[in-house]
Amino acid sequence: MSAAPDVTAPVRRKLRVGVLATAVTTVLTLLCCVGGAGAFLLTELGGDQKDGVLAGLNCDPAYQVDLTGDMPRFTEYGEGQLRNAAVIIKVGQDMKVPARGWVIALATAMQESALRNLANSTVPASLALPHEGVGADHDSLGLFQQRPGWGSVEQRMTPSYTARKFYEKMVRVRDWQHRPLTVVAQRVQVSAFPDAYAKHEDLAGRIVDALAGGAARTVEIAGKAVCDAAAGARIAASGWTAPLPGGVVSGFRTTERPSHNGVDLAADKRTEIHAASAGRVLVARCDPDHSGKRDCDRDGWPGKGGCGWFVDILHAGGYITRYCHMIERPRVVPGQSVEAGEVIGLSGTSGNSSGPHLHFEVHIDSDRSSRGAVNPVPFMRERGAPVDGTA
Repeated sequence: MSAAPDVTAPVRRKLRVGVLATAVTTVLTLLCCVGGAGAFLLTELGGDQKDGVLAGLNCDPAYQVDLTGDMPRFTEYGEGQLRNAAVIIKVGQDMKVPARGWVIALATAMQESALRNLANSTVPASLALPHEGVGADHDSLGLFQQRPGWGSVEQRMTPSYTARKFYEKMVRVRDWQHRPLTVVAQRVQVSAFPDAYAKHEDLAGRIVDALAGGAARTVEIAGKAVCDAAAGARIAASGWTAPLPGGVVSGFRTTERPSHNGVDLAADKRTEIHAASAGRVLVARCDPDHSGKRDCDRDGWPGKGGCGWFVDILHAGGYITRYCHMIERPRVVPGQSVEAGEVIGLSGTSGNSSGPHLHFEVHIDSDRSSRGAVNPVPFMRERGAPVDGTA
């Protein structure tokens, strides 16, 4: 059973999302949960769509990117930029780099060049080669803004060459598939703005899905790409993972509980809870109950109020995830950076709860209040990390 935690005023940030948020979930047995504010109508998150984007909602690990076919539409990028994205993905496929690497490479090129093959006004030879804009950052060239140590002018102005050089260096980063995108991209690029890559991760994943048959929803298991199987320490190419393997036992804003702003996931006491994606801890504390008490070190009960021991994490793109009813003080503290899959606490039944489980919420627009809450079931499935027990 869950109640909304004591939430401070939200910090809003505009988020652009280009796929349809599908609000479909199966409501199973009623476990708990009475919640905070009023009902909420889930609507489209907005953005352009085309067959390629919708096809990306399926998942085919064997799908090969098409460099010459029609490109899907994205508000943020034109056809030429998406063809450059397709080249980056195709090189990754040819090199047998797992799909997580394609997302990292795309996000990097999005930050460095906005997916344009840039010449440079300080490198005259580059202006005589095919290009899609002119930059002036030192002597950097191409999609990844590579400097002379990466190759000749002609090589650095060739998208397939620059993508290959990026991947060659990326795969040498220790444990790159499980580390935050910003860390991996920075190890390759050595940028003056190392945190800037993170804001592109979500859109990069959606572009990979649209161009490569839902590949951002795959996770590498025993050397093979598997769809919709990210949970715990297994991280999808999107950068997301289910916080624990249990299925939904109480749904999002059901008829019976229209103010239930998350889903309840089945879990025995002391089951490890994993951060759903890399991010920064906003809150890690005991939520006061209806009487104002902070006594989360004991089991709760229906009607008690509060989330018990809980954690809020802010992720790239302005997403926030919430994890309620932990059995003891969380293993993280506010301000701490966490990696996807990192253990942040243990499940329990503190606060407004009728039995052990994890109450899990997803919020958009950096809004911790009920106004920012969306249904975690379609959100997590679109990222290859289903929480409904179907992984």
